Amino acid sequence: MTTLLGLELAGRRVLVVGGGPVAARRAEALLADGAEVLVVAPELCEALAQVVRAGRVTWRAERVRPEHLDDAWLVHTATGVPAVDEAVVAWAAERRTFCVDAGGGDRPAAGTARTPATARRDGLLVGVVSTGGADPRRSVAVRDALLGHLDTGAVDLRRRRGPRPGQGRVVLVGGGPGDPGLLTRAGRRALAEADVVVTDRLGPVAVLDELPPGVEVVDVGKRPGHHPVPQAEIGRLLVDRALAGHVVVRLKGGDPFVFGRGGEEVVACREAGVPVEVVAGVSSALAAPTAAGIPLTHRGTVGAFLVMNGHDGWSEAALTGLREETCTVVVLMGVAVLPELVAGALAVGVAPDLPVAVVENATLPGQRVTRSRLDAVVAAAQDGRVHAPAVLVLGRVAADGLLDGTVAAAGVTIAS
Repeated sequence: MTTLLGLELAGRRVLVVGGGPVAARRAEALLADGAEVLVVAPELCEALAQVVRAGRVTWRAERVRPEHLDDAWLVHTATGVPAVDEAVVAWAAERRTFCVDAGGGDRPAAGTARTPATARRDGLLVGVVSTGGADPRRSVAVRDALLGHLDTGAVDLRRRRGPRPGQGRVVLVGGGPGDPGLLTRAGRRALAEADVVVTDRLGPVAVLDELPPGVEVVDVGKRPGHHPVPQAEIGRLLVDRALAGHVVVRLKGGDPFVFGRGGEEVVACREAGVPVEVVAGVSSALAAPTAAGIPLTHRGTVGAFLVMNGHDGWSEAALTGLREETCTVVVLMGVAVLPELVAGALAVGVAPDLPVAVVENATLPGQRVTRSRLDAVVAAAQDGRVHAPAVLVLGRVAADGLLDGTVAAAGVTIAS
């Protein structure tokens, strides 16, 4: 019967018999585990020769003999010569030393140990080993399927032995515009490891219902005119939970580095000595236009786009791009200041009939798109009771019917 057993090889001698590509791969894997590798072979392939030249393994340029197995904790055969490999297997058995036999050709692998198909994920070593005759390709296929399942975030990957003070970390996860399907696999994997999730009100909040029992969820979401948890306090919260030994996920709408204050949170963590990483997300600046069927660039229409925060007001680059119709402008957080934005654009000569689209609740079931010309969009937004969260898209690409070739004079249309 074959069992799957993790061996601690760091600092221990492992003998690799053979100098070909299989031996090179095995040597690299053993080095990654910290083993002291001895290679015995009359000649080496180039890949293994490079490892020897780098001083990472010891090479004896001779034919293998029984005494080469002395002091070895593990032996691996990879000569491809049946008689030699079988002899090494027998010598290892005499010494009660586990031996992995690579086999080859029509000869089945022998030996007293098997090398599982392995991969590392999130502090775990996932391995699959066959229990009958060695079948490496089958093991690899099963391993890859298991890794794919882990990558979906469907497995609870939290550490079970409690927090370890000083060993926590923070992960800023860009959750995308709201549809959980647009949360990346890396983001889901981070959530699967989380002890604490600090969340905004926007983004894929539906995934919070999928978290395992016991995960602490802290809502720090901001609403227009209402910021119950100041940004400095959010930074302290992340740092305190991480220093207590927790894995903390900061789940944000869109992308953390696109008007998400992710940079400020990274700085807060680094100043406190807390490890922090950032998982990119799909920004609503890109997702909202796409969900509404609006290409930000379109050959023959426009070849560039600019993203801005509405509360910061117009930049000269944005106004020039709109006036000369050389770029599409996407405005985040612009609904509350829409009248001021429109007045400012018209005052500097932006065309009154420039198409504008307002995309509310992008990618969610309640998505709604309001289209109008620039000089009528304020009234259209008021009549349609447009509200945040919404993304403004200004430019010829926002014209209704662009993609089916039926662009008409800009009027007002509202679509759910």
